[in-house]
Amino acid sequence: MTSTERSIAAAEAHSAHNYHPLPVVVAYAEGAWMTDVEGRRYLDMLAGYSALNFGHGNRRLINAAKAQLDRVTLTSRAFHHDRFGDFCTELAALCGKDMVLPMNTGAEAVETAVKTARKWGYRVKGVPDGQAKIIVADNNFHGRTTTIISFSTDEEARADYGPYTPGFEIVPYGDLAALEAAVDENTVAVLLEPVQGEAGVLVPPPGYLPGVRRLTAERGVLFIADEIQSGLGRTGRTFACDHEDVVPDMYVLGKALGGGVVPVSAVAASREVLGVFRPGEHGSTFGGNPLACAVALEVIAMLRSGEFQQRATELGEHLHHELGLLVGGGAVEAVRGRGLWAGVDIAPAKGTGRQISEQLMERGVLVKDTHGSTIRIAPPLVISKEDLDWGLDQLRAVLAD
Repeated sequence: MTSTERSIAAAEAHSAHNYHPLPVVVAYAEGAWMTDVEGRRYLDMLAGYSALNFGHGNRRLINAAKAQLDRVTLTSRAFHHDRFGDFCTELAALCGKDMVLPMNTGAEAVETAVKTARKWGYRVKGVPDGQAKIIVADNNFHGRTTTIISFSTDEEARADYGPYTPGFEIVPYGDLAALEAAVDENTVAVLLEPVQGEAGVLVPPPGYLPGVRRLTAERGVLFIADEIQSGLGRTGRTFACDHEDVVPDMYVLGKALGGGVVPVSAVAASREVLGVFRPGEHGSTFGGNPLACAVALEVIAMLRSGEFQQRATELGEHLHHELGLLVGGGAVEAVRGRGLWAGVDIAPAKGTGRQISEQLMERGVLVKDTHGSTIRIAPPLVISKEDLDWGLDQLRAVLAD
C-alpha cells in the first residue's frame, strides 16, 4: 500500500463517515499550495471554505500564534486575560459595532445569533414568551447543530435528526415580497447569507439586501448577516454586505477570523442588542481564549490594510472573466460569484461536480463539489495571478477532454 492508501484506510476504519473527501492526504502546505504524503503538490482552490483566506502557514499569523503559545493559551472566561479586551475592541471597530461575543466555530456563532435575537425579542421588543420567530432563506447553510439544521432545506443535512426546533420560517432567497409577507409582530430577526456559499455561491439580485435592511428597520426586526464564508475579504470588500452599502444589525463571523490557524468565531452588534446578556446566560470555555485572540488580532490588522480586499477584487475580476468565457461551450452552464469566489455549474453531459473535482485533483488542483453539478472555486487571497491562471488552465483541459 502507498502512504496515501494507508492513511485513507486508517481513516475509513476508525472515523465516522460524515465526509466524503477527495482521495488526497495532505502533509504540508504553504501559501496557496499543498503537498501530499507522496510529495505531490496541489494548488488549493478551496481555501478551507474561506477559512484560509490568508493562505496556508501565513507567517504573520503563525508568528502571532507562536508568540502566544509561549505565554498563555487558555484561562476560560472565569478570569480576564490580556488579549481579550484588545480583540473585542478591534473586532467591534472593524465591524462598526459596539460589542462582540466571541465563540469558536461558525455554528456556535450562528447559535449565539439565534439566542441573541430571541432574548432581544423578549426583553426589548416585547414578544410573548416562546413566540419569537426568525425568518431564513431556502438553500441556506448556517451550520450543522440540531437547531440550525431545523431550518435547513437540505434533506441530506436534515434527515434522521428530528424532532426539529420550532420558531423558524423559510422563504425563497432573493424574494423580498415573500420576506415582507412572512414578517409579523412576533418576528425578531431575519437571518441571511449575503452570498449563499454551500448552495453554489449564489449572489442575490441587486437591491435585495438593501430591501431587507429597509424592511427590517421599518418593522423593528433584527437583520443578521451570516458572513462566515463571505466576510473578511473574500468578495473584495471586508463584508459582502459592503457591496450594497448595507449595514446589518449583527454580523456573524468565523472561518477566516482564525486565519486557518485556530477556530475563532464571533457575533458583533450594538450595545442594545448584545447588552441583553447577563452573566451565566451564555458562554463557551474556549470562546475568546488568549491564543484565538492573538491570531484574530493579527487577522484584523491585516484586513485594515485593505490589501487582501484589493487582491480579491482584482483577481476576482480576472477569475470571473476567464470563467465566463467557458459558458455556452457545452461544458459549463453558468458561473456565479463575487470577488475571488465562484460557483461553476457543470453541464450534465460533461460529468458531475464530483467527477470534475476528481479529474482536477489528478491534474494537481483541489476544488470541492456541491449539489451534484456545481464546483466551488475559492483560492486563498494570497494566490498569485500566475498560479490562478495555471489552475484555470487545468480546468479548461478537464472540460475539453
